[in-house]
Amino acid sequence: MKLLLIGSASVHTFRYLAGIAPHVDEIHLVTSGELPARYHAANLGRVLQVDFSLKALATAGRIAGLIAALQPDIVHVHQANSVAWHARRALAGTSLPWLLTCWGSDVLLLPRQNRFMKHLVAANLAAASAVTSDSLHMAAVCRELAPIARMDVLNFGMDALPPAPDIAAKPLSVLSCRLHKPLYRIDSIVRAWAEVEADPRFAGWTLTVAASGEETEYLKTLAASLGLARVTFTGFVAPEVLAGLYRDARVFVSVPKSDATSISLLEAMGHGCLPVLSNLPANLEWVLDGVNGAIVEDVQRLGTALQAQLLRAADDAQLAEAVTLNRRLVAEKGLHQHNMQRFADIYRDLLALPEGNRR
Repeated sequence: MKLLLIGSASVHTFRYLAGIAPHVDEIHLVTSGELPARYHAANLGRVLQVDFSLKALATAGRIAGLIAALQPDIVHVHQANSVAWHARRALAGTSLPWLLTCWGSDVLLLPRQNRFMKHLVAANLAAASAVTSDSLHMAAVCRELAPIARMDVLNFGMDALPPAPDIAAKPLSVLSCRLHKPLYRIDSIVRAWAEVEADPRFAGWTLTVAASGEETEYLKTLAASLGLARVTFTGFVAPEVLAGLYRDARVFVSVPKSDATSISLLEAMGHGCLPVLSNLPANLEWVLDGVNGAIVEDVQRLGTALQAQLLRAADDAQLAEAVTLNRRLVAEKGLHQHNMQRFADIYRDLLALPEGNRR
């Protein structure tokens, strides 16, 4: 099977490439930036760099030219935004089956911007031979936007389930590792932490703020203005370092305004962290409030919610009970290689369809 993968220059695209490569004979890539050497697969062929912006009207023609030269069996497009718009135009008039994988903001936020974006996303969804979403909620939103030939709920998954954590050895640590963008509301976490530091019950607890982004300097300034003494900003860290941060944390906090199933949540659950999450439909598919984590109804009250969960997470027995359930959930539906096989099975299903049913 010869696969053409089309996606933005993101770690998610590159990680998918490396994961799906063993399941196909050849893989070729259209992306918007350099492919890091660590993601190069032995069966990787052509890599075409393009501009996926809406103004780059020549991009569809360049992709079409690559398709004509390669003659792939199937095309897999990531994100139902301008990436899919260019791919859809490049595929027009062909009988090639193509899979469209939605990431979250492309269907949850982009269509709300204006009527043009809603139409663009809807047209992309309707044109695909099949669509995948990583949450039931996002799948429902997709179906509201457009008629869809086939929908599968499937996430990229974490690389592997790590060894069971030593709960008693975990320090009193909280981890935030989402990007420093307004969407992720890291400032709300920093303000909530001020309430934690002000309470003598939590004198031994620390907060690690990993990752970075456009708000990093603002967040550091905010922490300093609040007089916080037990917050560490690490910046971006290598995967193996991040794994260690998960392993050492008792609590994982993530409160974005909008989100699908995040790999960071799966990694936190797999490494034995108690998740404290914003009240989003995708989060509710993984965490039951008060059972294997906490759902925060009002981010303005995150400080109170965080304090309650720190008390719970400080108890080894209570934390162990939640960790056991979380690791079972990840093992059942959140592991990378198992889910890569499921993506490969979708490819084979689409290739088995008569040409007239491939959209």
